[in-house]
Amino acid sequence: MISRREILRASLAAAATAFIAACKGKTRIATPISPTPTTGAPTSTNTAIPSCVVKPQVTEGPYFVDERLNRSDIRTDPSDGSTKDGVPVRLVFNVSRLDGTACAPLQGAQIDVWHCDAAGLYSDQAANNTVGKKFLRGYQVTDANGVAQFLTIFPGWYQGRTIHIHFKIRLISGSKATYEFTSQLFFDDATTAGILAQPPYNLRGAPDTPNSGDGIYRGGNAGAQLTLPLAREGSGYTGTFDIGLQMS
Repeated sequence: MISRREILRASLAAAATAFIAACKGKTRIATPISPTPTTGAPTSTNTAIPSCVVKPQVTEGPYFVDERLNRSDIRTDPSDGSTKDGVPVRLVFNVSRLDGTACAPLQGAQIDVWHCDAAGLYSDQAANNTVGKKFLRGYQVTDANGVAQFLTIFPGWYQGRTIHIHFKIRLISGSKATYEFTSQLFFDDATTAGILAQPPYNLRGAPDTPNSGDGIYRGGNAGAQLTLPLAREGSGYTGTFDIGLQMS
């Protein structure tokens, strides 16, 4: 006969054997280890890219007069106090100096702006019978951020040219210019058509020369680089022109 002690010992042994067998039959799943995060930014092999863009110079044209009118609002004529009628345009220049790959705001640059009125006439020109008038002319000096602003009107058109604004950027020491850049700003045909449909421009009909027919606009792809985008601002528009000057 088997004693109770022997029965208990046999039961314990059988339970231990079953437990070991059960453990051997299970697969252990390891907890995934997250990759160690990389510290520090990767080293870039790219060279510095200047933020300013050099734009092309184009002809000055026959209508520049160095009136030396230091003013932001060029719509008025100081000779009689009258104001030229037209769609208002706030014109902003962002001027930078480019030396190699270094680009920085150019402070102290004098920017002259001049253009025709809604009827296609320039001031102070014998050919336009406007000698002594000074409307739609003036200059501003760039601030510490290289910015200069003007308040003017959208230009009209005259025979043989697409609509444009003349500008000249100079560095002046005393009475002498030590650096000079002269060019023109243009507008896309769709914007022009919308504005010319309004008074007082609509009194003259459509211009005879679109961008595609203008030799200065087409020359060397200049017009594409000198087209001024306009955005609505109140009853008028604002346009910002970024330009980098290659100083060395």
